[in-house]
Amino acid sequence: MKKVNWGVIGTADIARGQTIPGMRQAESCALYAVAGRKMEKAQQYKDMFGFQKAYGSYDALLADPEVEAVYIPLPNQLHCEWTVKALRAKKHVLCEKPLAVSEAQAREMFAAAEENGVLLMEAFAYLHSPFVRAVKAELDAGAVGEIRYLESAFITGRQPDTDIRLRRETCGGALFDLGCYTVSMALWMLEKEPDDVQAAAQFSDKKIDLFTSALLTYQNGTVASLNCGMLLPRGRLDRFRLYGTEGEIVSPVEFNQCGEIPYTVIRNGAEETKTVVVPNNYALEVEQLSRCILYGETPHVSRDFSLKTARVTDRILRAIGY
Repeated sequence: MKKVNWGVIGTADIARGQTIPGMRQAESCALYAVAGRKMEKAQQYKDMFGFQKAYGSYDALLADPEVEAVYIPLPNQLHCEWTVKALRAKKHVLCEKPLAVSEAQAREMFAAAEENGVLLMEAFAYLHSPFVRAVKAELDAGAVGEIRYLESAFITGRQPDTDIRLRRETCGGALFDLGCYTVSMALWMLEKEPDDVQAAAQFSDKKIDLFTSALLTYQNGTVASLNCGMLLPRGRLDRFRLYGTEGEIVSPVEFNQCGEIPYTVIRNGAEETKTVVVPNNYALEVEQLSRCILYGETPHVSRDFSLKTARVTDRILRAIGY
C-alpha cells in the first residue's frame, strides 16, 4: 500500500495524546519525522511513537525533501505563519483547529496552498466521524422536518491562567479552543451562515473569554444556540440537540468520541435509538487527507467550509469584544 511521509511540527499535548496515536492507525500514513523547539523533546517523540527522524527545529523538518505532508498542532497564533511556511516548502498541511485566528489569515493560508499546488485542510477530526455523517443523513432525509433549533455546547474545567489556552498572546480563550467545535457543528448541520449573530462572554482578568454564548439566527426562523467555556469545577459538558418541525434528534455524544455512539430520533411521540460504530476520528482525518494526496480525493473539510467557520467566528469575536 502507498503511504504518505508525514511530519509533525510541534510537540503539543493534542499531538501526543490524540493525533499521533491516530496517525499510527491510519493505513496510508508513514510516521516519518517530528520536530520540536528542542531536539531533546523531538527525540522523545521519535522514540515514543517510532518516527524515522527527529529535528530540533521546524525549519529543518520543512527542508527535508522526503516529508510530503505535515501536521501542525502549534499554538493558535502560530498557525498561519508555519502553515504558510510549510505550504511554500511544497508540503501538504493538516493544521489544527482553529485553522486561523481570523478569516483574513485563513484566506492567506489557502492562497498559499493554491499558489504552491498543495493541499490544506483544517483538523476538525470529529467532522470525519460516521456519527456526524449519520445525523446529517437523517436531516437530509427529512427525519425531523425542517430544522428550527440547534443547540450545541462544549464546556470544560477551569485551567490556570498560565495555561497556553488562557493566554491572550497565544489567542486563547473558550471560543477559539472550544467554540470552534460548536460553530462548525452548527454550520455543518445547517449548511448556511446566519443572518444575525449575537453573543456575550465572561472574561478573565487576563482579557480571555472563560465562557461565551452565541445566538445565530436565520431569516427562516431557525435559531442556533452555542455555548462554550472553561469554568466547570470538574469534568466536561458536551451537548448536542436538533429540533425540527416534525421531531428531534438527541445524542449524549462527546466531540471526537469513538466507539459505539447512540442517538435518538423522536418523531410523533415515538423514539428510535440508533447506534453508530465510530473509529478513531484522528485516524480518519489523516487517512482522508492522505487519500487526497495519493488518489486525488477532495478534502472533507473544505476551503469554503473553513472560511465560513472563520467568518462566523470573527462575527462572534466582534460581538463579545475580544
